Amino acid sequence: MSTIRVARGTGTGPTELAAYDAALADANLHDYNLVTVSSVVPADAEVASVGTAPDLGPAGQRLTVVQARATRAGPGRVSAALGWATGDGDPGLFYEAAGETDPGDVAERVRVGLEAGLDLREWSAADERVETASVDVESGTYGGAVVVAAYGESEPIL
Repeated sequence: MSTIRVARGTGTGPTELAAYDAALADANLHDYNLVTVSSVVPADAEVASVGTAPDLGPAGQRLTVVQARATRAGPGRVSAALGWATGDGDPGLFYEAAGETDPGDVAERVRVGLEAGLDLREWSAADERVETASVDVESGTYGGAVVVAAYGESEPIL
């Protein structure tokens, strides 16, 4: 069984990209080339919330992810949420939402999206979970929030 690890982070920086990079660093996912996929959890995968990702391989390698991410200039707040629904031996589903709002709002949008995605596929799920990240951003800086589901270990890019 493969493991999909869900990590989250927040950060600030002098630019939008620097804030995103700082949020990835807080989640320990900043040294990989992230390849974003849509939202299906393979039937044989286990999803585990880890807070901060462990070492998933050498820097510069490719890492397959589903990510919720948001950045903004301050002042204000930015939040990201990633949720998943899984069942016993069946495929599951990720859903993400992010924006310049509070974590409760993005979490609710994720729950609604998961329900719609499961209904569309005519799947049921025994387990459902939502993780959020949120940061208040001061004037003159940028803030970033990420929640990232990392599929397994990193792989060579070349």
